[in-house]
This record gives sequence, C-alpha cells and structure tokens, in this order.
Amino acid sequence: MKVLVTGATGMIGQELVKVLHQNNVQVNYLSTSKDKLVSKENYKGFYWNPETNEIDTSAFDDVSVIYHLAGATVAKRWTTAYKKEILDSRIIPTRLLFSTLENNPNQVTQVISASAIGIYPDSLGSIYNEENTGVDDSFLGEVVQKWEKEVDAFKKLNILVTKIRIGIVLSNKGGALPQMVTPIKYGVGAAFGSGKQYQSWIHVEDLVSIFYYTQISELDGTYNAVAPHPITNANMTKEIAKVLNRPLWLPNIPKFLMKMVLGEMHVLVFSSQSVSALKILNQGYQFKFATIEKALADLLK
Repeated sequence: MKVLVTGATGMIGQELVKVLHQNNVQVNYLSTSKDKLVSKENYKGFYWNPETNEIDTSAFDDVSVIYHLAGATVAKRWTTAYKKEILDSRIIPTRLLFSTLENNPNQVTQVISASAIGIYPDSLGSIYNEENTGVDDSFLGEVVQKWEKEVDAFKKLNILVTKIRIGIVLSNKGGALPQMVTPIKYGVGAAFGSGKQYQSWIHVEDLVSIFYYTQISELDGTYNAVAPHPITNANMTKEIAKVLNRPLWLPNIPKFLMKMVLGEMHVLVFSSQSVSALKILNQGYQFKFATIEKALADLLK
C-alpha cells in the first residue's frame, strides 16, 4: 500500500512516517524544500510549491490515502503578517491538493487531515465532543473553521474525509512539552492565571496511532485526538514538577503579564477546552498513554 503525506518532515509527520513504515506502508511525501527530497523504495519525496501552484503529479501515482499535515506552527508571535501565513499555509495547500485530484486521474479513496481543538469555545465548564457546532471567537477558532471547510471539499470527489482535531501534543522532540518543562526544571515554573483552564493533551505516539487507525478502519468524519483525561493547567504543572522532582514555589503567572510578553498568542496558554475522546474510543481505539502520569513518565524518563 502507498500513501502520500504532506508535512512529513515536521515533528508529527516524522512520527507518522515511522508508524507507516512499521506497518509496511510505502510513503510518498510532498516538500517545498528541494534539498529535503530523498528517494528510497519506501520513502520518496516530491516537490510542490502551493504559493505558485506547482506540484509534481507523479507524487500521486498508486496512492490510495493522503495524510494532510502541512501548516505553519501557531507557536510563534502572531503579527498581522504571521497570522496571514498561519491561515494561508492551511488553505492554499489544501486547495492545490483538491484541484490536483479533481483534474488528474488518481486512486485516492481517503483524505485524513490534521485539524485542531482550537475550534471549540473557551470554557471552564463545558465538555466538547465532535457534535458541538460552536466556534471559538478567537483567531484560532476562525482558522480551524476555514481550514475544515476546505478539507470538506474532497467529499465532492467521492473521497472519504477524516478530520483529526488535535489537542496539545506532548513530545520530547518539540512542541509544547519542552517549553513547559524548562522553567520547572530550573525552579521557576508556575501555573498560568487561575490554573483552572483545561488542557486537552495527547502523547505524540497516540496521536499518530489515531491517524493510522482511521486509515485502516476507514473512518470518515471528525475525531478528537485527545487523551481520555484532560487536566487543568495547575495540575499539569504539578505533574511535570513531580516527575522532575522540582519544587513549585512561585505564584501563578498573571494573564496581563503573559499578554504583554506573547501578545494575542497568549490564548494558547489561557484558553480552556475540555475535549472528549469518547468517539474514537467507541470505534475501538485503545490509548497507550491514557493518563498524564503515564505520558510524562514515558517522555521525561
């Protein structure tokens, strides 16, 4: 079997490729960087440039499933120009994939796209599942709503569309965890604001396993990729300190201070989304790291 992956060289993409290879799946991938193109029997790179509408259509040869992970990181200061890049990096490549499939013969039966739980409104009391239709009134809410609308277009081509709404990804190779760990490791860690905001997290191994699970199970629709037990920011901070055996003595970091430091991006650490994993559990997926204790013990050992 052969699949095509966008964003294959990113943190999540690299882990997904490992899982695919472990299951004897051949991987084609698209890259905007010609020096990142390699050609092996089970891993072959093809050039694309969504900004100029360029794409090597041979990347689709014998491909039955597309994993679409491409998109600029949101963990970078949100200037007006960078906000445009965040949105464009999700919309423009998706449209190029769609037009390529629409205008060229192919064997693609499923598109599995990354999405984000940032679509759910900020709330300390609500528990969100995939049926929730509310959209957060933040920039992130707008991005995810527009992104998912573009992904849904593949349904017009009679292709299964699977959207994976990703929570806070915990990995020791990048993302949020190293940034949470560093101040705690040096004895200056503290919760943000009230610390009561819920953080729906997922171990990177479970995340990529869910992506693959939706392929082999031919699941379409929207699925939350979060562990079954969300945790408050205060408890997340305490659990990291416990694993690292470090004290927490500083008062909580006030919201106004982080707003000064991070600007609009401060919503990443202050918004609260308690998100349900029940839908993917009901489809038979079994989490390897269902609790924060188990996840942190693995990642911080």
